[in-house]
Amino acid sequence: MSTTGKVIRCRAAILWKPGAPFSIEEVEVAPPKAKEVRIKIVATGLCGSEMKMLENKTFYNRYPVIMGHEAAGIVESVGEGVSTVKTGDKVITLFLPQCGECASCLNPGDNFCIQTKQSESSLMSDGTSRFACKGKPVYHFANTSTFSEYTVIKEISVAKIDAVAPLEKVCLVSCGFSTGYGAAINTAKVTPGSTCAVFGLGGVGLSVIIGCKAAGAARIIGVDINKDKFEKAKEVGATECINPQDFKKPIQEVLFDMTGAGVEFCFEVIGNPETVAGKAERASLNWFLITWQRNL
Repeated sequence: MSTTGKVIRCRAAILWKPGAPFSIEEVEVAPPKAKEVRIKIVATGLCGSEMKMLENKTFYNRYPVIMGHEAAGIVESVGEGVSTVKTGDKVITLFLPQCGECASCLNPGDNFCIQTKQSESSLMSDGTSRFACKGKPVYHFANTSTFSEYTVIKEISVAKIDAVAPLEKVCLVSCGFSTGYGAAINTAKVTPGSTCAVFGLGGVGLSVIIGCKAAGAARIIGVDINKDKFEKAKEVGATECINPQDFKKPIQEVLFDMTGAGVEFCFEVIGNPETVAGKAERASLNWFLITWQRNL
């Protein structure tokens, strides 16, 4: 039976208040309005951004909310005027919308669409929510809200992908991969033959390594206190990996000794600004603290 134009009841992980655990609830997901798309979420990631918000009780102030911004799914239905996707298409969500028309989108050196600010209201363009639970509206998050079996997103926050793409893998392109890869290619502009150091070998760190390799870096040094990550890091392009705990001297001195003069590009992908201030900033000519706004 077609669900087009009808309210869909499904499960979602709701955060009712700061500091509370996620609560799995039945929610009502309204049909998409003009220039909106309703998506069946197949795979979603739990990004460090959500973890930071869960840890910081003052970071977010709109509750209840359905979080999640890194996902892939299938278009269930579309609203009036939608032209870039259709029912049945495989898509990934974009927490940074791309209207393609504003000054930012038309600037090849920028990617912070002006409509990003509109999504900060945690509501859709008409000032209302498409979610409801127990008779109360539920806020959207990053214009995506992927911690729900179905979600409604603006058309400009959806990208069609290849029909054969495995959704459980490409969901990472929504945030983690593009953030790391883009940091190396677009933000740092890693140069061929250069030496890079990557602090933190999680999903984003591995994506930085892939970007450095694609840019032609000759030497890519992975840095992490978890040696179990070294094998995967080398698979995707790291030439060597080191654990700071294996050395008595500061890690920046270790890097100088390894390279003779420090590295050309250094990436902090731990999410700890103290790393920049206290250690690796002196190990590199170019230092990049990975942030989500500018790297895609």
